[in-house]
Amino acid sequence: MKTVQLPGGEKVPALGIGTWMMGERPAARKDETESVRLGVELGMKLVDTAEMYGEGACESFLGEALAGLRDQVFLVSKVYPHNASRAGVVAACERSLKRLKTDQLDLYLLHWRGGVPLAETIIGFEHLKSQGKIRHWGVSNFDTDDMNELYETPGGEGCSTNQVLYNLTRRGPEWDLLPWLQQHEMPLMAYSPIEQGRIKTAGALAAIAAKHGAKPFQVALAWALRDPGNIVIPKASRPEHMRENAAARDIKLDADDLAALDAAFPPPSRRRSLEML
Repeated sequence: MKTVQLPGGEKVPALGIGTWMMGERPAARKDETESVRLGVELGMKLVDTAEMYGEGACESFLGEALAGLRDQVFLVSKVYPHNASRAGVVAACERSLKRLKTDQLDLYLLHWRGGVPLAETIIGFEHLKSQGKIRHWGVSNFDTDDMNELYETPGGEGCSTNQVLYNLTRRGPEWDLLPWLQQHEMPLMAYSPIEQGRIKTAGALAAIAAKHGAKPFQVALAWALRDPGNIVIPKASRPEHMRENAAARDIKLDADDLAALDAAFPPPSRRRSLEML
C-alpha cells in the first residue's frame, strides 16, 4: 500500500475507508461488516468515522466490525463543532472511544468550523494527546483562510491533516488550499472521492477505464490518489465494491489520461469557496 507522511513523520495508508451512513441499517450490517474487515485485510487500514455519523451509530458499528483488528487500523474520528470547547472535546472523545471500544484514537478531527474559538479546541486536543487518548489531531472542511487562522493560533501548527470534499467534480481546493497544504507538508484527506457515486462515468472516464481494464469509479479514485500528498477515503458497503476500491491503487494514469480528465473535468480557473457535503 502506498503511504502518505503526516507532519510528525508517521506514515499512513494513502487509500483508506470512509464510513458515512454505515451502521444505520440493520439489513446492511452483515455486508458492511464484511466490507470493512475485507478493506483492512487488503491494506486499506485507515478507517474514518465521526460522532455525527448516525449520531454515534457508525462508531458503535465500527466498534463491533473492527473486533480483533484494532491494532492493525489507523482509526480516525471527528468531533462536532458544538462539542469542541476545551472541556467539550474531551467529553466527546470519551464518548467516541466508548462506542468504538478502544482506548485511543489515532487521529481526531474538528469536523467543521463552529462558534468555539480555535484556541479552545486546540487546548482540548493537546490535553487529549497528553492523556494518551489521541495520537494526532487535525481539522476537516477548513478553507485556506481557516488554515491561516489555525496557524496563527497558538498550537495550531500541531495540525496533522485537513479532510475536505475533493474529487473530479469538486476541484476547487486545487486553486489555493491544496498548494497551502503542500507548502506546509500537510496531507489533504479527500472524502467522497467519487461524489457518492454521482460522477459522470460516460465519456473520458469510461474510455480511460477501458484502456486500463478497469471501471470508471476506479479511475476516479486513481486520479484522486495521483498526488503523493493525498489520502483518499472512499466508502464501500459491499465486499465486491471494497475489492474494486482497493484495486484502484494499482492503476497508473499517464499524461494522456490526466489531460483527458482535465478536459472532461476542468481544474478551477478562479478561487472557489470550499464545498461541503
